[in-house]
Amino acid sequence: MSAIEIPKPDPRILARRAEILAGLAALVPPTSLITEEDERRAFETDALTAYRRIPMAVVLPETTEQVSKVLTFLNQEGVKVVARGAGTSLAGGAIPSEDAVVLGVSKMSRILDVDTANRTIRVESGVTNLGVSGAVAHLGFFYAPDPSSQLACTIAGNIGMNSGGAHCLKYGVTTNNVLGVKIVLIDGTIVEIGGAHMDAAGYDLLGLIVGSEGQLGVVTEATLRILPLAEGARPMLMGFQSAEDAGACVAAIIASGIIPVAIEYMDRPAIQVCEAFAHAGYPLDVEALLIIEVEGSEAEIEDLIGKITRIAADYNPSGLRVSQSEAESAAIWKGRKSAFGAMGRLADYICMDGTIPTGQLSAVLTGIAEICAGYGLRVSNIFHAGDGNLHPLVLFNANDPVEQHKAERCGEDILKLCVDLGGCLTGEHGVGIEKRDLMTYQFNTIDLDQQMRVKTALDPQWLLNPHKVFPLAGRPV
Repeated sequence: MSAIEIPKPDPRILARRAEILAGLAALVPPTSLITEEDERRAFETDALTAYRRIPMAVVLPETTEQVSKVLTFLNQEGVKVVARGAGTSLAGGAIPSEDAVVLGVSKMSRILDVDTANRTIRVESGVTNLGVSGAVAHLGFFYAPDPSSQLACTIAGNIGMNSGGAHCLKYGVTTNNVLGVKIVLIDGTIVEIGGAHMDAAGYDLLGLIVGSEGQLGVVTEATLRILPLAEGARPMLMGFQSAEDAGACVAAIIASGIIPVAIEYMDRPAIQVCEAFAHAGYPLDVEALLIIEVEGSEAEIEDLIGKITRIAADYNPSGLRVSQSEAESAAIWKGRKSAFGAMGRLADYICMDGTIPTGQLSAVLTGIAEICAGYGLRVSNIFHAGDGNLHPLVLFNANDPVEQHKAERCGEDILKLCVDLGGCLTGEHGVGIEKRDLMTYQFNTIDLDQQMRVKTALDPQWLLNPHKVFPLAGRPV
């Protein structure tokens, strides 16, 4: 596999840059338009840092109305637009092109309304994930989806990628927790979909928007479901001497009908580096570690821990430990939430995002090890085991182009394995550019044509987040 292709910029648009910048300057305050190269460079990539392009300009609107005016103008001028939250996308979803304008929502970060009676919160899309829970914690509520990047990532990006997180096993991913959005279409039309109620009338257009990766419009506001904080919660650590035993244990827990709040998996390399970082008391003499959290009253917690312990007994667990304090629980989760950053101490890596049926966990872990060994590359597995959302980290040297391409081919084979075992290419990171050319592995031509017709209906010129999601060949535009 060669390097991922990013099409060359349109010279006709580049030739009109001064004119386009003047038009944008008339629509937003001076502090909302970034034109200098050094400042634009901050927006040249996202968390898929192997690829980068400096955008033609960056616009940071402050209101939905400004977003509408900007999109109306850029649509008329035929200029590509890349919507951006915090740039934490691991699949290249926010990487621009030189003839595109980045439209960031970072200045749209207000909490608009909190309604505890109906368990909703309305926010601008630039609010961070953790900021939502922070706005309602004092009222005894929280927002369930909790990606590892929750300190930085925005609701806009969460909606675009249908983000998940450790606690989504019980509470669902973003699409299960979004009730409504305000979205601006490419022609500037402002549309409200859903609202502060369980089921909106008509077609499920909200389901179409969540996970659309900025291909259909720019979300500026969202109405989210908030949930009461549990009476109590407690994580437990469970070590295993093989990945296969850990995977089989997860499948058995889910098959029993028990749904913990979270079941997280870490292998030996991740355990070692995360323990060195967080000092959480992870066992260092095991090949695999499960972090299993349950919640409820004290009696419920004790009952669930007992049931899970009895199920796990058939899979030779070792290093079993149940958290005994809030500080201990915080340390356990600090290690897991910091895992991707901590792994940077070992090597550069590509973080994959395949999803499989939980019954296939043992098979896929064996397969991943074999694939990476075949390429002569190391791998570390850190993932949401309870819902089968895998995040294998393929380790490589980013300063070696040959090794980078080898890592990309390795990652491609891992994702194909997920599809072969009944899963899919992405759980929460999106397709972006990373998995774009693998879409034909999961979908046939008819499937892709249907998806692209939806895109064309809402974005006839294909200006919104171009070069993403769909293979470059076979597009209608």
